[in-house]
Amino acid sequence: MNIGAVDHIEFYVGDAQHSAFYLCTAFGFRVCGQAGPETGLPGRRSLLLRQGGIDIVLTSALTFDHPVAEYVARHGDGVANIAFEVTDAAKAFAEAVERGATAVEEPAVHSQCGTEVVTASVLGFGDVAHRFVQRTGDRAAFLPGVMDIFAEDPDEGEQLLRTVDHAAICLPAGQLRPTVAFYEKVFGFSQIFEEFIEVGEQAMDSKVVQSPSGKVTFTLIEPVTDRKPGQIDDFLARHGGAGVQHLALLADDIVGAVPALEDRGVKFLETPDAYYDELEERLGSPDLKIEDLRRTNVLVDQDHWGQVFQIFTQSLHIRKTFFWEVIDRHGARTFGSGNIKALYEAVAREKATA
Repeated sequence: MNIGAVDHIEFYVGDAQHSAFYLCTAFGFRVCGQAGPETGLPGRRSLLLRQGGIDIVLTSALTFDHPVAEYVARHGDGVANIAFEVTDAAKAFAEAVERGATAVEEPAVHSQCGTEVVTASVLGFGDVAHRFVQRTGDRAAFLPGVMDIFAEDPDEGEQLLRTVDHAAICLPAGQLRPTVAFYEKVFGFSQIFEEFIEVGEQAMDSKVVQSPSGKVTFTLIEPVTDRKPGQIDDFLARHGGAGVQHLALLADDIVGAVPALEDRGVKFLETPDAYYDELEERLGSPDLKIEDLRRTNVLVDQDHWGQVFQIFTQSLHIRKTFFWEVIDRHGARTFGSGNIKALYEAVAREKATA
């Protein structure tokens, strides 16, 4: 299918204007375009937000019975479509359906002023679809003839975030292996990593699948049912089934980005001092100074290829089912799962000595 990078992420939300205000104020995105009934998008309104190589579409229903409104009623605000760059959207769509995917949107051509975009969508996991996007001409037009693009802002501001690193997806128990097989068969992804994670009395099973280009990565997680229910069970109950738990956005300088984002109003999870007290013994000397990591609450883990630095935001979702991650890779290809156990044990020790 020649799947390249993530083209864009579309959220279905109750109020696109409200969601855009938060992402622009806190994370530094810019509203670059708008679509709605007046531009040929019946029953809904969408806003296009951009920063670096990240395109986010926020879509709200204009009527109570629109599918977007039904999604929000079921799940709350959440990721509804993870779009893939492809060289031939119609062919990718046909191949996906032939391999067992459910069609969502038939191929459609959008063109204006020499720019052409072909789109088509199939169902992925849960209610989340994948839109194939084939672009010819000016990418800034996004969806010519449908999305009205605003005049370019001469002051782009500080670009703290560069691209989408990965999506973390929670699946009901028993769906992990079938979902991996589905992405391998339908989209040509490969499994690149797996890990069984134990956190106290809780446990989860995870596998990572990635496109042949290496630019689309999904961390798939399911709960282990013979252990005490944990965060994955909570997500599935509150979200109403499988869905995106968090999106990781790549930064070039995480210890610089975190304070800048905090100044804008982003609330990150705090890390206990005990985590940093034992960090050098656990991992050796990290690439970034421990005092900088402690100051910013940034976590660090490593694999055979290098180190990964990461931090998670507090969830502002009314159901606590979605949050963001900021990640900075120093060669590492995996996802810092060792931080889960280390952080859990550090919190336990700090409570015991308090």
